[in-house]
Amino acid sequence: MKNYCNVTDSSMEDKTNGSVDTKSPVENGQLPDPANWGVADVVNYFKATGFEEQATAFQDQEIDGKSLLLMTRNDVLTGLSIKLGPALKIYEYHVKPLQTQHLKSNAS
Repeated sequence: MKNYCNVTDSSMEDKTNGSVDTKSPVENGQLPDPANWGVADVVNYFKATGFEEQATAFQDQEIDGKSLLLMTRNDVLTGLSIKLGPALKIYEYHVKPLQTQHLKSNAS
């Protein structure tokens, strides 16, 4: 399984698989801290990762970075009104790793 916290591989997979686009903002091999993202940043992140259609759900629900970091699996699966398959990928490959990255970077 690919680690989506580190977005430095130039040979990215097809975006329809939920992989990260090389145009994502990367700082020192990692994405900037999502806690500082606005709603537009969250929407742009999901558009760049191949979830353009689902990104509008984050816009509609006004999910900013702080809200994204607080989301549970259930929130993503049921609270955003998106199809189950993409919702599972969004949570497992994006939300959860972003939460883990945030916790690790703020643990020190």
